[in-house]
Amino acid sequence: MINIKKELEKAARNSIRLEIDGKPDGKTKFGGAPDVPADFKWPYYEGKHCLVETPKNRALSFIAQFDLAEISRYDTDGLLPKTGILSFFYELETMKWGFDPKDRGCARVYYFEDAGALSPAKFPDDLTENELGESLHLPEIGITARSEKSYQHYGDFIVQREKMVQEWEAFEAAEKSLGIYSEEDPECSKLLGWANIIQGNMTRECELVARRGYYLGDGWEGVTPRDRQETEQWANRDWLLLFQLGTVETEDFELMFGDCGRIYFYIHRDDLAARNFDNIWLILQCG
Repeated sequence: MINIKKELEKAARNSIRLEIDGKPDGKTKFGGAPDVPADFKWPYYEGKHCLVETPKNRALSFIAQFDLAEISRYDTDGLLPKTGILSFFYELETMKWGFDPKDRGCARVYYFEDAGALSPAKFPDDLTENELGESLHLPEIGITARSEKSYQHYGDFIVQREKMVQEWEAFEAAEKSLGIYSEEDPECSKLLGWANIIQGNMTRECELVARRGYYLGDGWEGVTPRDRQETEQWANRDWLLLFQLGTVETEDFELMFGDCGRIYFYIHRDDLAARNFDNIWLILQCG
């Protein structure tokens, strides 16, 4: 009989828990204008909105940036660069989910190594409001960080453990013994660690969609046995959570993804080591 508590402890990773509130104190922030180099080209994504039949080329919204000279002190596993700015963008009109290879480009991550050579970007003229009249310029809000031990959620834990699908009560007991609280926390945002899953494991989806070109909007029926086996074996090791963003709410602003959902920026371990942030994959999950 597997000892779930020991398995969770063995697989634990460090994460950087983020609190999004107040005024920025430095370059790490949510929203506002991103700090970019002089030759920066604003990212666009061509896709369909659920209320519009014709695809449209839309500017991505700036989501957040992190001053790595500051944030890296909380990165006890040493996965992130030690200096520079890491910036995240997402197309907020279509809000793609990441189960279609055509979703590539709906989210972008930029790494600017020389933070001193950056200045606030000018927003493109066509980045104004979404179909509901909501501004696509997100307000500038501060971010504070702290290290936090991160454990696998049930959806990640049962990958390659098919016989444990029915062991939810035992898993929940192990969580409680470790002081892990699995209650819904729509505001849970973090860098690195294990994702706070809403709808199930995402590492296999990243591998199958982003690297092997499968469309998973109709399930896994078309996935070959070989790709299924290889993905089950390696995805949890190879794909790492880079940034998870939950609901952001202040007195006069709210950004929610679906119904109390989150967006997750994943990156392949090799790309992170090579500082190749062009190949991230975004997944949206909600209740």
